[in-house]
Order: sequence, then structure tokens, then C-alpha cells
Amino acid sequence: MSDKLDRKWMVKGKYVVITGATSGIGLAAAKELAVRGANLGIVARNQAKVNEIAAQIKASSGKDTRVDVFIADMASQHSIRQAAAEILARCPKVDVLINNAGALFETRQLTVDGLEMTWAVNHLAPFLLTNLLLERLKESEHARVITTASHGHKMAKKGIIFDDLIAEQPYRFPKKFMGGPTFRYAETKLANILFTAELARRLEGSGVTAHCFDPGLVSTNFNQNNGLLARLTMAVMKMFSRTPEKGAETLVWLADSDEITSSNGSYYTDMQMTIPSEAAQNMDAAKRLWEVSEDEIRQ
Repeated sequence: MSDKLDRKWMVKGKYVVITGATSGIGLAAAKELAVRGANLGIVARNQAKVNEIAAQIKASSGKDTRVDVFIADMASQHSIRQAAAEILARCPKVDVLINNAGALFETRQLTVDGLEMTWAVNHLAPFLLTNLLLERLKESEHARVITTASHGHKMAKKGIIFDDLIAEQPYRFPKKFMGGPTFRYAETKLANILFTAELARRLEGSGVTAHCFDPGLVSTNFNQNNGLLARLTMAVMKMFSRTPEKGAETLVWLADSDEITSSNGSYYTDMQMTIPSEAAQNMDAAKRLWEVSEDEIRQ
């Protein structure tokens, strides 16, 4: 990516905290940001794997890049709070927060906090981490919060089902083609866009902006832990998928570009502002989602 761009790199010398960077587009983005001179704080669950990734990034960047490791399970609010506290203790400055970790679960599972797993990992984890780091972000002259959404949000045509946040209904769907779990995933990706819009509204005038994006259909190891049908489905989809590096282009651009300085709360596809679904433009739903999410992280 970097050799195709001939302009000032905004991210050089900045400190970037990123989740979901041990594989896929997160790893591709982390490597590219390091090449561009960013310092990284990688939040991951597996200590051995993230240490290996950190070493790879340092080696591939060819620079004296700072790569810090913070351990957190995105399904545990206690674990996220611990990681955020460590970030605040070790990092006097955070310029960019990238909420990229995500998952899809074939069966309905509850977290240690009693919340449905897909919702907890894909929505509440970035919501909580962002709020815990928000004051540190505000201390930067300019800072950005970037969240990985998906074109799949369009499947959630009914919007956020607020009276079923523990997702009893979606998992009653027939398992054929992963129907129920896929719709639940779509709902969480819709939540990512609504969260971004409401965060942007709340941050107006603060110097911090919020953005989200669709990486497109990317060939990664996503959804490989949900049984044979899921693996076969993903194998077929990979035939039509883009590389992680291509999927990460918009993410890197959002972290680095001076073209979006005046933008806030928008949704992007292939480095272009895109109009999301009608449900994703509902600011009343965005406000309600924020309030509901605040209640869920107080448990």
C-alpha cells in the first residue's frame, strides 16, 4: 500500500491502539501503519501469539518501531477494563484507537457478564474500550476512533432489536446457511455504525473524530471455529474475496489520511464516504443504543 501513496503521512510518530491485529485485516493494517512510522499498542487475547506478531511487525517495518502488547479477552468487561488501565498507565498519549476485533458464533453463548457473545465482542467491547480511553484521546491535539463495520449490516433491516439484546430469537432460526447467527452478526455491525454516529455527535468540538468502514469480503480465518458448514461456506466465499492487505486499505487510510480531517461520524467503503442502510441512519436508535450500552457495561 505505502508505495502507491505520495503524500505526507499523518500517522508517523502517532500512537495507535488496535484490537484484532493478530490476523486478517487487523494484522495487515498494523504492519502497514508501522511501516508508515506509527507506534502500536496491540490488544489481544493470546499472549504467545501477540508476542510473535509484535516481533514480526518490528522486523517488517524496518524501523525502530514501538510495539506494545496488552492482553484482554474482548468477551470480558473486567479484562477490557484491566487492559485499558494498563494502556493509560503505560501510554501518555493515544492518537488513534482502532476497534477491529470481531467474531461470529454458530451457537448462542453467554459471556461471564451474562451477555450474548456476539453482541459483547462486536459491539460492547469497542463501546467500553473507547469510553475508557476517551479522555486520553481528547488530550491529543487531534485523535481518531475507527471501528470496523461491514456491508453485512444491511441484513439487519429491522434495526437493533432492543427487546431481545440477549438474542434468544436469532438463534431460533434454522441453522441452514448459518441464518440466525448471521443475522445476529449483522445486527452487531449495524450497532458499530450507530455507535460511530452517536460517538461523533458527542465528540463535536473535542478534537476527536469517529469513523467506521466496510473492509469488503476479505479472505481471512474469520468464522473458522463454527463447524464444518461454516468452514465450507467461508472456503467458497474466499474464491471471491480480496486479500487482507486490500481489505485493510480503507482502515489504514482512515488512520493516516488528511482528507478526512473535517469528517466525523461517517461510514466508508474503498476510501469513499458511503451511505449505509436506512436503519444505520436512525439517530434516535443511535442515541438509544448508547444509553442501553451504558447500562450493559455497568453490570
